[in-house]
Amino acid sequence: MTDSIWDAIRDPDPFAANCRSRVLLDHVTSKWGVLVVVALAQKSLRWGELHRYVEGISEKMLAQTLRALEGDGFVVRDSKGTVPPRVDYSLSPLGRELAALLIPLVRWVGDTVQRSAEDAA
Repeated sequence: MTDSIWDAIRDPDPFAANCRSRVLLDHVTSKWGVLVVVALAQKSLRWGELHRYVEGISEKMLAQTLRALEGDGFVVRDSKGTVPPRVDYSLSPLGRELAALLIPLVRWVGDTVQRSAEDAA
């Protein structure tokens, strides 16, 4: 058993300024990154379906988020060779592992907001 979080996290060390894990951490903990991963946890979605599902995300931000998550290995982009073109997005095995961690966080946030609203009333 370790004495502190500092002992548990050694390499890579996200607390170090030059650690590559910070880029990945930024992608998976951004507001849009979390919402896209959780949205894809249930089933694969087409770009338009995902854009409608994640309300408030701009087309540009959705495209950037999907590109980053795909580059990190969390999202799989499946382009069908049809006319009109069809592109489906789904989670990779690594993405499903990430979703399993993020879903409880999103649930906790929703519960906390609900409790705060009830306490304020």
